[in-house]
Amino acid sequence: MSRFCFVAVVVSSVAVATSPVAAQELSASRTSSPSPVYYGGSVGLGFGNGFRIGVFPLVGVRVTPQFSLGAQVGYEYANYNEPDADASNYGGAVFARYRVIPQLYLHGEGRYVNYELFDVADDSKREWVPFILLGGGFVQRLSARTSAYVEVLFDVLQNDRSPYDSWEPSIRVGMAVGF
Repeated sequence: MSRFCFVAVVVSSVAVATSPVAAQELSASRTSSPSPVYYGGSVGLGFGNGFRIGVFPLVGVRVTPQFSLGAQVGYEYANYNEPDADASNYGGAVFARYRVIPQLYLHGEGRYVNYELFDVADDSKREWVPFILLGGGFVQRLSARTSAYVEVLFDVLQNDRSPYDSWEPSIRVGMAVGF
């Protein structure tokens, strides 16, 4: 079921990006100046102690042509191996991006996620876990204002409650308008 959800999100994202709305966006962007605000979202996948998939809508503001700041909220479904349990996690983040060249950017973010944590008796409790994610991304323009991107991030804080074991990457695939 989880793989089906991921494929459905990717296919629908591509369909939206290539729709007549994207064509209208192209003609409209030729007559108006670009907005400093961009929005979009990503899908995150994680492997390690089980499987995680998350959805992270975002909004950002270009401070300069190369540098932007933004915020995200997110929801993540997790299926853990040890213990054998499912959980719903949620949280938010603030981020900064710096474009090294038009197709590549550096990304840094502070994230706080409320996780459902399980003990040896399979009892659960909720706890806020901090992250500092650093990495980079590749962006590909699909139309005048729509882009697809993939980013690879690493949790450098390595909190004991972090689901990222031994510096495993967090890989996100997303779409953005105006980025």
